[in-house]
Amino acid sequence: MSAGNHWGGSLEIHGDEATDDEQSRNLDLDPRALSRRHYLDETQQSWLLGPQVAKKRKNEYIDLGCFVCKRKLLWWVLGTLFVGFVVIGVPIIIAKSLPKHKGSPPPPDEYSKALHKALLFFNAQKSGRLPKNNGIPWRGDSGLNDGVNQTDLNHGLVGGYYDAGDNIKFHFPLAFSMSLLSWSVVEYSSKYKALGEYDHIRDIIKWGTDYLLLTFNSSATQIDKIYAQVGVGKNGSTTPDDHFCWQRPEDMSYPRPIISVTSAPDLAGEISAALASASIVFRDNPSYSSRLLRAASTAYNFARSSSRRTPYSRSNPDIANFYNSTGYWDEYMWSAAWMYYATGNSSFANFATDPRLPKNAKAFASVSDLGVLSWDNKLPAAMLLWTRLRVFLNPGYPYEESLRGYFNATGLTMCANLRRFNVFNWTKGGMSELNHGRPQPLQYVVNAAFLANLYADYMDATKVPGWYCGPFYFSTDVLRSFATSQINYVLGDNPRKMSYVVGYGKNYPRHIHHRGASIPHNGVKYSCTAGWKWRDAKTPNPNTITGAMVGGPDKFDGFSDVRTNYNYTEPTMAGNAGLVAALISLTSTGGGPGIDKNSIFASLPPLFPAAPPPPPPWKP
Repeated sequence: MSAGNHWGGSLEIHGDEATDDEQSRNLDLDPRALSRRHYLDETQQSWLLGPQVAKKRKNEYIDLGCFVCKRKLLWWVLGTLFVGFVVIGVPIIIAKSLPKHKGSPPPPDEYSKALHKALLFFNAQKSGRLPKNNGIPWRGDSGLNDGVNQTDLNHGLVGGYYDAGDNIKFHFPLAFSMSLLSWSVVEYSSKYKALGEYDHIRDIIKWGTDYLLLTFNSSATQIDKIYAQVGVGKNGSTTPDDHFCWQRPEDMSYPRPIISVTSAPDLAGEISAALASASIVFRDNPSYSSRLLRAASTAYNFARSSSRRTPYSRSNPDIANFYNSTGYWDEYMWSAAWMYYATGNSSFANFATDPRLPKNAKAFASVSDLGVLSWDNKLPAAMLLWTRLRVFLNPGYPYEESLRGYFNATGLTMCANLRRFNVFNWTKGGMSELNHGRPQPLQYVVNAAFLANLYADYMDATKVPGWYCGPFYFSTDVLRSFATSQINYVLGDNPRKMSYVVGYGKNYPRHIHHRGASIPHNGVKYSCTAGWKWRDAKTPNPNTITGAMVGGPDKFDGFSDVRTNYNYTEPTMAGNAGLVAALISLTSTGGGPGIDKNSIFASLPPLFPAAPPPPPPWKP
């Protein structure tokens, strides 16, 4: 009986019985020989054993429970993880533990540099008692007696802005400038904030809207007149006025008549648009925003009065010679858009989409000149505002037919900007002649650049890559290329290599047609005619009116830097407003291109009926 195996399995190593020969060999062994030990020295070992051959180790495995893997593979994986932790993890831990420092922002682009300067022009144009932080050392308080003798004006007409190089306050282009600046803030507030100009641009707008509130009884619901102008200038006159005299605003010593009108569908419509758009800008100041909106409603009702449909400039040569209005249906469409966005009242949308309005405004007539935005023609801007409603909110019936017409007309306006279609002539240097080669072309150029780039931003925001011009399809890059080419021309990419914005670049006009900039700020009060010597001087202006965009070159890209040649060298409020709007739309400093898609719609009610509440649970 054999002994038991407590470990399990057979006790035999080979599993077979030993042969007889093996047993006999074992029996022949001498027990004494087995007990004797013989040790070999190293030499003998080397003779007998020969070279040592390393035994090949068998693969060793480790059971991890879920699976079995080779020991070498396990060590390789663990080693890789350790190296990865040292190379990647340790630097991340160190970086997270270090105090955080904001990286330096990217350098500003040229558009933002020009924008900072362009905004300063409005500081130089301020009338009234200036704030201490106005920042223009050669300007002081002026026009403090404007309108103070008007019995129906509680606060006179002190404040506002001088329009151009003279000392007249024209309320029509002033209101348009505020509308355009407010629109740029509504669309690009984040860019203004990134550039540190948000408070500045709001101060500029508020200075203008505060003044517009003085131009009529803004606390009333119904008015019978509105003030259109402060100061007059008669060409060829020998009587002291704002054109005959050449004086700093601070030294004006001649009468400044005030012109009021009892019919002003265009002027009142524009003032309504300015106040309504500004009310959106100042929504964070509810009391001021509400005040603006109430006044905007008063001005709008005055503009729409059926018994007051005569343009404000008719029979007023002191107005018509400078800012003559050619119609008012565009102001109706423009002001209705801003009133709708500011109030959410659907009556404004109903009016603007009534087929009779675009018919009267010739919105769908494909007249190329009606596609050029200016202080006189708001039609392309108004149609773009209504197009915004369609592409972002798509309200459908009953607005769709007119909104689709505005959308199509806006697309055609953008097509007309493209050089390949020859709608407008172009100078050899690359400027579009939107005013057909007449003087002061740049104000039209910058407005077109703004609308083109804004329309491209609308398409980008709605994930639309382009638009059609007949059978031709163009990407948004084509519009941006047009906009940048025109603004680059203004900033110096032109045959003369001249920047038409004062203070930007090294080569810019030095003889600006501007009374305040051309007369030294030396404590001497020059009389009406004594200032003529500064008007006619051949020397550069003693005061730099930084940021002023001059009238611009002629149709041959020529430019005359002569003070008395105002067609070339005079800046205007409306021109600089368009420049600011175009520059803020184009700059990428502080953030990429893009608009605030939704803020403009904040006051609009739901465009579709609310879903009915669910029925109560069924009970047997």
